[in-house]
Parts: sequence; C-alpha cells; structure tokens
Amino acid sequence: MRSLIIPFVFLLMPIAEIATFIIVGREVGVGITLLLILGSAIAGAVLLRIQGFGVLRKIQEASQTGTDPGRQLVHGVMIVIAAFLLIIPGFISDIAGLLLFIPAVRDFGWSFVKNRLTIVTTGMGTGRGFSRAPEPDRNGPRRAGPRVIDLDDDDYSRTDGRGRTDPNERDRLK
Repeated sequence: MRSLIIPFVFLLMPIAEIATFIIVGREVGVGITLLLILGSAIAGAVLLRIQGFGVLRKIQEASQTGTDPGRQLVHGVMIVIAAFLLIIPGFISDIAGLLLFIPAVRDFGWSFVKNRLTIVTTGMGTGRGFSRAPEPDRNGPRRAGPRVIDLDDDDYSRTDGRGRTDPNERDRLK
C-alpha cells in the first residue's frame, strides 16, 4: 500500500497546484497571481541564504564543541527542502515550504526522525567526538594515522617474483 501512495501524490500534486492557480487567478487576477509566484521564488532564495548560513554556523559550532550535530543537520536538510518548495511554482508547495521555515515545525520534524536516524562521526584525532552508533572496540588494533606508501616509477615494477611481467599489463593505461 505504501508503494502506491508516492505515485498517487506525484499525480495529484500538479493537479491540485493547477486548481489553486485557477482559483487564485480568478479571485485576484492573472497579474497578481504571477507576481505572487515570482515573489515566493525570490523569498525562497532569500530565506535559504539567511537561514541556511545560520544552520551552517550552528553545525560548525556543534562540531567544534564535540556535541551531536544531528538536529542541525536535519534542520539544514529541511531548510533546503523548504526553499525548493518555495522556488517551484505553486501555492500549495509554497505553504508547505513556508511551514518548514518555522523552527517549531522543523523541531517537530526532528522529533519524528531522530529515533530513525543513525549519525556516525569521528572527532578527527582530537579525542573528542560524538556517535549514536555502537562504540568501536577499544582494545582492537589501532593505527597511528593513514598509511601511505609513496613509490617512484623506479621503485616499483609489476612482476610475479620470477621475473615475468603481469600478463594483464598490456591492458592497462600508461
């Protein structure tokens, strides 16, 4: 049943948007309707810029203090979705987009998805970090850092140890 809901919504949404265009156009006129659509697209771009930078700042602060940035990340995704809904033409999508720009609505969305998400990050060698996934084995082998072996062309040849070259060598790009 769930698989039928999404195509049904994608079919009904444009029909509902066209119907609202007709109703609003009949009530206020075609010119005002077009100005409202253009104004909502501009408002979406402006609100994305203002609130998007605010959320990015909060994500950076959470990362620097070692706290969980999950809430801010979900808020950021919701702001991008809200801006997208405002930028595309349609009054129903504009209402949904404007609702997503309200922090209380985003908090409600966060409370709905927070138990369904797993955010795993590391503290980049600072000893600080945050994780909602199971803790890794602390007694396991540890590496000091990335292991990189840098070889020149003279230091490496593709042979099998008996002096024969790799039979697939001719297929490789040089």
